[in-house]
Amino acid sequence: MTAFHVMAGGNEAFVRPVVRKIGISDIVDAMKLGLDDFSEKPSHYVFLCLMYPIAGIFLAMWSSGANLLPLLFPLMSGFALLGPLAALGLYEISRRRELGLDSSWQHALEVRHSPALPSIIAVGIMLVALFIGWLIVAHALYGAFFGDTVPPSISSLISDTMTTPQGLAMMLWGNLAGFIFAVIVLATTVVTFPLLLDRDVGAVAAIDASIRATLTNPIPVALWGLIVAVGLVVGTIPIFAGLAVVMPILGHSTWHLYRKLIVAPQQQQ
Repeated sequence: MTAFHVMAGGNEAFVRPVVRKIGISDIVDAMKLGLDDFSEKPSHYVFLCLMYPIAGIFLAMWSSGANLLPLLFPLMSGFALLGPLAALGLYEISRRRELGLDSSWQHALEVRHSPALPSIIAVGIMLVALFIGWLIVAHALYGAFFGDTVPPSISSLISDTMTTPQGLAMMLWGNLAGFIFAVIVLATTVVTFPLLLDRDVGAVAAIDASIRATLTNPIPVALWGLIVAVGLVVGTIPIFAGLAVVMPILGHSTWHLYRKLIVAPQQQQ
């Protein structure tokens, strides 16, 4: 049975993985390797890739009711905050392919047997909390500029947001708040989940490694965040279907980015 250890790794020791300084070329190479993983057996990833767009469509439909319309765009954009968690199975497939193991899609579910599962769950809860926090902030901003007024339709919501002074101000502050949430998620999870799958170091040590990797490589990590953001936006066209291709490529690339950012134990000698 998996031991419940989150603060430290399986041996109860707090280990700080060594962070490597990388360049822009490493980001490009990670993307190429991620594309190779996806191209190897793309049919095996259909099951995993469809979960994300289906969830996105569900959220969009759920928010289409009149009372929830103001949360439509925060939900669509904020759902990206859960991306690192949604791509867990993709990291596992890349890990298995790297080791020369069977990388069929069903092995993505092997994550549930990981000794680091408690730590993975803990970080997942953190992401869900940030997602909920973003929705609360977005709802508060809408209330601050539009009060209790609820738009009768999506077209009305878009018109109010794009053509009125209060709508433009709300967009400005909303984008700023969204950027802050996105930076927090990027800095705390850029290598966290792949590291936990690879080494059971504990949630705190994994997040610490991710933050140190970000601070050591601000420009490459910022570029990676931009690539992810643009990819997810493009993937939502049409009707989130593009995420079925974008998500696996980004997921596999994240694994290879982790390999470039974190020095393997055997390489530390």
